[in-house]
Amino acid sequence: MSEVTVRVLVFAAAREVVGTPELPMTLAAGATAGDALDALCARWPGLAPYGPSLRLAVNGDYVARGHALTAGDEVAVIPPVAGG
Repeated sequence: MSEVTVRVLVFAAAREVVGTPELPMTLAAGATAGDALDALCARWPGLAPYGPSLRLAVNGDYVARGHALTAGDEVAVIPPVAGG
């Protein structure tokens, strides 16, 4: 079975839960951005409450959770931003 390794960037409240701004993640070949988020939520259950409102970007572009990942992609996990 093949795998892909991506770099995950985590921002704001999500970073506080994960404890680091960046980490490598290895996923099964054919994995999607949503799969990466699911893996993060499984490893850090404190992220789960944010799950529905988190945005995902791959290589600087916002993507749907079904976006296919390739080796070397940069996946950003972005919580909602409140204005004031």
